[in-house]
Amino acid sequence: MKILRNAGAALGVGALAWLAVGGGNSPAPARASASASAMVAVADEGPGYAIEDFGYPNADRILADRGIELKRGDGHITLADCGSATDLLEVWSRANDKICFRVTGTTGWLTLEIPAVFAVKGNSYTTQVDMTAGTEEKTFDVNKNAWTPVGESADELGRDFMLLEIRTSG
Repeated sequence: MKILRNAGAALGVGALAWLAVGGGNSPAPARASASASAMVAVADEGPGYAIEDFGYPNADRILADRGIELKRGDGHITLADCGSATDLLEVWSRANDKICFRVTGTTGWLTLEIPAVFAVKGNSYTTQVDMTAGTEEKTFDVNKNAWTPVGESADELGRDFMLLEIRTSG
């Protein structure tokens, strides 16, 4: 009788252990494959790739507020408050007065549209600006730390020039 009682107790404990571990529903291998497939499905639905388009941040707001169309760049030439620092690149335009840019890094580029540009004050970087008057395109080398006549002030016909690109190198 004692043997039967001990065997019954052992059988009861074993059944409880089986229910606790296996859940009584399905064997453990089936659960593992279900959770593995759930993990695969989640991994397959992850976020897409981030693709940098080099678009200038808040360009729409800057155009609306200041009339300056900033298009694309590598982040090394950024619009700056003219009184915020020294060694800023200054662009003078009859349409927008003085516009300043901070230059960082060893090289930089920024495409933009600023009409009626007539002078650029260089900083410590080697700078070139690309401009257009109608269908004619011109590139001007900007003097370091000095004023450079560009656009209409460097044109024998005095035509309005649109600033299209700034490129810098250290």
